[in-house]
Amino acid sequence: MKDFYTEHVKALSTQYNAQRFEDVHQSWQDFWPKAEQRVLDVGAGTGRDAKWFSHQGCEVYALEPNDEMRAEGKRYTQSHSVTWLNDKLPELKNILSLGIQFDVILVSAVWMHLAESHRQRAFRKLSNLLTPNGKLIITLRHGGFDDGRVSYPVSVSEQETLAKIHGLQVVHVQSAPDNMERDTVNWETVVLNMPDDGSGALLKIRHILVNDSKVATYKLALLRALVRIADAHPGCVIDKTDGKVALPLGLVSLYWTKQYHRLLCYPLKQANDNDYHESHSGIQQSSNKTKGLSFIKDNWHSLNSLLHANDLSIGALFLGQEARAVTGTLSDCAATIRDMPVKHLWHKDKANHLFQVNKLTVRKSDRVIIDRQYLESFGEFILDEQFWQSLKVFGSWIEPLIVNQWIGLMQSFELNKSRQVSLEQYSQALQWEDARHDTRVVRQRAEELIRQKSRLESVWSGKDIRKNYHIDHCIPFAHWPNNNLWNLLPSSVAENLRKKDRVPSAAQLQQSRNRVLDWWQEAWSNESDRQKFMIQSTMALPGLAIDTHSFEDVFEAMNYQVKGVKGKFLLSEWHA
Repeated sequence: MKDFYTEHVKALSTQYNAQRFEDVHQSWQDFWPKAEQRVLDVGAGTGRDAKWFSHQGCEVYALEPNDEMRAEGKRYTQSHSVTWLNDKLPELKNILSLGIQFDVILVSAVWMHLAESHRQRAFRKLSNLLTPNGKLIITLRHGGFDDGRVSYPVSVSEQETLAKIHGLQVVHVQSAPDNMERDTVNWETVVLNMPDDGSGALLKIRHILVNDSKVATYKLALLRALVRIADAHPGCVIDKTDGKVALPLGLVSLYWTKQYHRLLCYPLKQANDNDYHESHSGIQQSSNKTKGLSFIKDNWHSLNSLLHANDLSIGALFLGQEARAVTGTLSDCAATIRDMPVKHLWHKDKANHLFQVNKLTVRKSDRVIIDRQYLESFGEFILDEQFWQSLKVFGSWIEPLIVNQWIGLMQSFELNKSRQVSLEQYSQALQWEDARHDTRVVRQRAEELIRQKSRLESVWSGKDIRKNYHIDHCIPFAHWPNNNLWNLLPSSVAENLRKKDRVPSAAQLQQSRNRVLDWWQEAWSNESDRQKFMIQSTMALPGLAIDTHSFEDVFEAMNYQVKGVKGKFLLSEWHA
């Protein structure tokens, strides 16, 4: 059975778009967004308001959960720069996954459709999307529907209560008659302001970095793993509905393992090091040089002899002894994370822990694929949604602080002093092993296709590039280090050099759509390659179902991620 909006999309589009934005939203005119501000239109319908925002020079994101309404909105705004997403209250999963914030959020003629039991969660999500001094505008309809649509009572007092809970200020309230002159309907508009980040999460993060006592690097390692996951894997988050989010515990363990593997295997000269202890290979990570790190057990030594940190990548397949070593190591690291940094990180009193770990027992297997299902089998790592959102939004500021604090802590350890470890060595050891332009696998596949088809074309222009080509990071590596298969595309040398560290424009992506899809289809057509491609995509890109098999869906999600990275880092656009 079709819902009301699907069944009446044409009539509603005519009705909505016949109303002028200036007339409908006169009640909050003093707060209308200005050029270059970022605006979110929640429940955007067929695009009247989104089109007006774009016409003012704003960067506009429009959320509409109804497929037919969203399609009509895309048609109506096709000559304007509006990004449409399938998203709805209270979840807002897809827009939150982009990790960007908005100067103005409009929730027009939506709130009365939201059940009261969902409103606090919805308000919390919306407040997390605001920039400091950002404005949230909610219009409240008083008066029911006679066409079968469901609505619930609304009030300004409810908005005031929610604002107090979530750190916003009510700065404007205005009543207005119905613009369509319906006697049974009237409206109130509430404008709310975000005075700062509103959550206190940044203060908690700063406390961990600067003030919290540390005898080992565990707390810093955990925080850096979370920052990296927040940046690289928006598709892995599980919404807990109560102001919490959960990550696959195995994913946190994987990032923990990767960073410690490099630190503990980093080659150092050992001259005059008579009291060197085997458990402290590489760079010392604890103030006690005679006591080994708690996760360094037989599983770690087995993994260390078989694999490199770069091998522990999303979508990787392990068999036999390697598979058993990976599972055992991740399980040991999960136990250390639970029993050490998580246990000792709290806010104000020991009963108020910042994180929670629900660890599960994982049996070793002779075949392991590093995918979401496998990583979730280790259990859950749970944290406040506001803390998580701060990691996403401010990660590029937080991570350098973590690295600086980590280096300072390592410099204080006795064994590192005696070895005279240099600042350069500390910095090199803290680099991510995969933080480099590693395009070898994709280049090998390109060469195979050239031999098979005697042709390779640039995804950006369609030019024949078989004699001389580059493998381009669609989203620039300098801003978002990611070597996933979907992010690496064949390009001409000249195009790649001109593109530099810019993101492709929306128009460029649309023009290149079929060529990108053809490349993916040809390059990753066999079952194992396609499986790895999809695992990497669902872990890194927003809005993808965990079981997606569609290159078209991945392309759409890549578009959203390009916009998210562009908005977060204020990047310039490129067009071939």
